[in-house]
Amino acid sequence: MGAGPAPVPGSFARRLDGLRIAYDFVPGDRPILLVHGFASTARVSWMGTGWVRFLEEAGRGVVTPDLRGHGRSDKPHRVADYAPRQMAADLVVVLDALGLDQVDVVAYSMGSRVAAALAGLAPNRVVRLVLGGAGPTELFESWDRETMTRFLAGETPADPMIAAVLAAAIGAGGDRAALLACVEGFAGATLDVPPGIPVLYVAGGADPIPAGVAQLARARGSEYLQLPGRDHVNALTSREFKRAALEFLA
Repeated sequence: MGAGPAPVPGSFARRLDGLRIAYDFVPGDRPILLVHGFASTARVSWMGTGWVRFLEEAGRGVVTPDLRGHGRSDKPHRVADYAPRQMAADLVVVLDALGLDQVDVVAYSMGSRVAAALAGLAPNRVVRLVLGGAGPTELFESWDRETMTRFLAGETPADPMIAAVLAAAIGAGGDRAALLACVEGFAGATLDVPPGIPVLYVAGGADPIPAGVAQLARARGSEYLQLPGRDHVNALTSREFKRAALEFLA
């Protein structure tokens, strides 16, 4: 299949309070909403790892927003602005801007919790969910507030996990205050999805972050895919992940 219609770049959906959410859209059949993780962007997570091209070549439409606080979207600094329900409502505004009543969703890491919040907020808008790189334990809840405050002041976090997650974002010009507010506002977000929405959970076999996700999937009666040898960073580049997601969303 050919490349299909050209993407619609540089678009913004606007919340009632004026906050802008950036997104790109590739037209196609039954669009799939792709939701990136913390300290990343849609272009890094989904274009850079081949997801957009893969889905486009399969004939599916693709919607790739930048979450608030990330990429080209606005970056408020209030903790309350990063509550899961607020971030989920941003996705509803993007879907409304595109005139999309329903979508399938593929999400990764923190994005999986945003997608779960979307399913809770607007279950009629979500057909199927693929949730990758996330488990029952929310990572930010374990992050030390003092460590994060020192990070905001420019110090390198002593915690290797925090340092690994944040270093690339700051090196790429990430907004420190917005990222800190996101960590605080999003801490403790659940991965709960309303009954009746089919879910495929995916995790790298070498990724400690989604610990317990296999048991979560089993308890929910959902499908689960483990990617042997993949860690939290390179799981998204897995062709097996892409193929499984597309098959599940067929």
